[in-house]
Amino acid sequence: MTTRPPSDELHLELYRKMQLVRRFEEEAARAYAQGKIGGFLHLYIGQEAIAVGVSAALRADDYAITTYRDHGLALARGTSLRAAMAELHGKVTGCSKGLGGSMHFFDVEHGMLGGYGIVGGHIPIAAGTAFASKYRGEDRVTVCFMGEGAVSIGDFHEGLSLAALWKLPIVFICENNEYSMGTPLSRELSVEDVSTKALAYGMARDRFHCEHVLEVRERVAEAIERARLHSEPTLVEIRTYRFRGHSMSDPGKYRTAEEVEERKQRDPLPRSRGELEARGFGAALAALDEAVEAEVADAVRFAEESPEPGPELLEATTYSGPFAR
Repeated sequence: MTTRPPSDELHLELYRKMQLVRRFEEEAARAYAQGKIGGFLHLYIGQEAIAVGVSAALRADDYAITTYRDHGLALARGTSLRAAMAELHGKVTGCSKGLGGSMHFFDVEHGMLGGYGIVGGHIPIAAGTAFASKYRGEDRVTVCFMGEGAVSIGDFHEGLSLAALWKLPIVFICENNEYSMGTPLSRELSVEDVSTKALAYGMARDRFHCEHVLEVRERVAEAIERARLHSEPTLVEIRTYRFRGHSMSDPGKYRTAEEVEERKQRDPLPRSRGELEARGFGAALAALDEAVEAEVADAVRFAEESPEPGPELLEATTYSGPFAR
């Protein structure tokens, strides 16, 4: 694959998207603490560079499927902050009409085919999506995100086995944030290198630490090109770290404050900001941050003022096809 050095303008745009996700998640946490958001809330804080970097390597008509930690990917793919925040608040203006909540974002327009609450259960669904693209003769690529805890689930084996057997245009991305809920890697996997599992299926693989959004974009672009041009799957393991607990109900006491603080020193978000400031984009960054704050505040107001879904949605969202009225 022939690549050109990314422009400063691209880097600035990817920083904007990471900052947008970070501030969205922080405000979502605030609303949850205030009792305005119910149910579960799994934050993406610390992992933004993966969703943003991968999305930057995809086409607008490609497909993305992920786990219940799905806000970051939806926003990176283009879901509006208003629709995302309204969904968290359970409002009818949300991306899933307020019926899915935090774990079930869905946005067909932007190729976001769902967050899924069952660990690993979405992996065969992603393989089926890629199969559909190949069957229809399209050159769309499907990316399937999962945590490292999902690789020990039977659905992981079935999804990867069929993807390799049928040569599907799919990229499996393992966001290895080193903890399955509160269980560290040393207690959950006999082999820490998740990417080696690709060898059992004759599948291409890659593995790296998430240190820079541009590196994520470049490395994953190779796997996407392999899927698009040759209809061959790839397993990519990206080591990362979440700064919050597994969910808002998790205080994260299984980690030391020193460990979390040490990992924050490697946060890709301030790293990009520092590089851009050094290249003379200080004023642009200040304006960007102000615009992000305004957009997030607007999304919160929109969500709070939107109506809740009514009973008229039950039939329309439950039944489809020839038997639906």
